[in-house]
Amino acid sequence: MVLVWYPKCSTCQRAKAWLDEHGVTYTLRDIKEENPNAEELRAWHEKSGLPLRRFFNTSGLLYKGMALKDKLPGMTDNEQYILLGEYGMLVKRPLIVADDFVLVGFREAEWSAALG
Repeated sequence: MVLVWYPKCSTCQRAKAWLDEHGVTYTLRDIKEENPNAEELRAWHEKSGLPLRRFFNTSGLLYKGMALKDKLPGMTDNEQYILLGEYGMLVKRPLIVADDFVLVGFREAEWSAALG
């Protein structure tokens, strides 16, 4: 299992602390140092069962600065994967990537259900 995170993000820090408190074994992946590429994002999106828009950090400065709220509806999925792959700070975090599921963002109840 991999925790894709941004160390300066308080939500990511809370998620990491939660995993540690619950004894979950994981590998850390800093999104600034190793941004997921478009192919990884496509696979994670398909595995997650979530709408692609959930993979965007809509509260981030980059999202707002690029005016993506207005642009995303007119973009294809492939264009969105490429955009996320180019700009790691657009990716919603933290992400938990496991063999059979992907969790996007930290929702404690959702994480508890998936991780026990």
